[in-house]
Amino acid sequence: MNSWWVFQGSGEPHDGIDRLPEPPPWRTFDGTQNRTQRAEQARTYQADEETLNLVNTAIYLRRPLLVTGQPGVGKSTLAYAIAHELGLGPVLRWPITSRTTVRDGLYHYDAIGRIEEHNLRGTAQEPPDVGRFLRLGPLGTALTPSERERVLLVDEIDKSDIDLPNDLLNAFEEGEYEIPELSRLAEAVPQVTIGTSDGRRVTVRNGFVRCTTFPIVVLTSNGERDFPPAFLRRCVRMELRPPDEDRLDDIVRAHLGADLDDRARRLVRAFLDRREQGELATDQLLNAVYLTRHVPGDQLDPERLANLVLQYLAELS
Repeated sequence: MNSWWVFQGSGEPHDGIDRLPEPPPWRTFDGTQNRTQRAEQARTYQADEETLNLVNTAIYLRRPLLVTGQPGVGKSTLAYAIAHELGLGPVLRWPITSRTTVRDGLYHYDAIGRIEEHNLRGTAQEPPDVGRFLRLGPLGTALTPSERERVLLVDEIDKSDIDLPNDLLNAFEEGEYEIPELSRLAEAVPQVTIGTSDGRRVTVRNGFVRCTTFPIVVLTSNGERDFPPAFLRRCVRMELRPPDEDRLDDIVRAHLGADLDDRARRLVRAFLDRREQGELATDQLLNAVYLTRHVPGDQLDPERLANLVLQYLAELS
């Protein structure tokens, strides 16, 4: 029986779970796992010179950065690395689907909830505070006035409806947007306090939200579609390529520490060989190397490890 097996398939209860080693740094669950994992990923992000040039170009020009690349190359993590290094607070993440609209990113208005509370109060009482039924989305929050830039991650924009990229142009160009539900009440209620997607409260005046510092916007794409020229010319574009062997070594050291032993180096070479045949993600290599730190070599050699963990993300043609 292999000594590293926690689950042994014996059918007999035992306390083997107590021998489980500490989890990988990116899989630590302590009640704050999202913050912990993102902070670890941001801290260990390895950026090459081209990435640094393009990120800084976007920051200087106050333009969105459109990052294209295969799954698992670190497109989303780049946004967290920027926010971490520059001390810009939590990243505002807006995941995109085929049903996403610009309004989803700007704000949500619970009209039914407001009507129901008004009916419960009765017509003789004051109507409920409209601000309680509004909540800004990630894009809307990023465009609120602030002393320092916020980082907005628009994740997988290539999955959006065909109109979304062009619909975003007005918000990106003007740095402001209107909340019609508040504009209609502006004469009677010129100021309304509403919640943001990161748990704050902000005051909206006359139904308009205007940024004072343009956010650092990172849009990610897996390259599954083309974008309109009007959208592309307003973005700084970057293709994030899969890391080469030297960068893979650096990434593994940053996440797991210490120099790579023989088994780890054999896994890096196996990863590179397999990546030429099909799609793999860098975190698969990290998972495999983590196992070499805790599983005896005579029980799981690099070839078997590669077969277990370095599985292609798509069917080979």
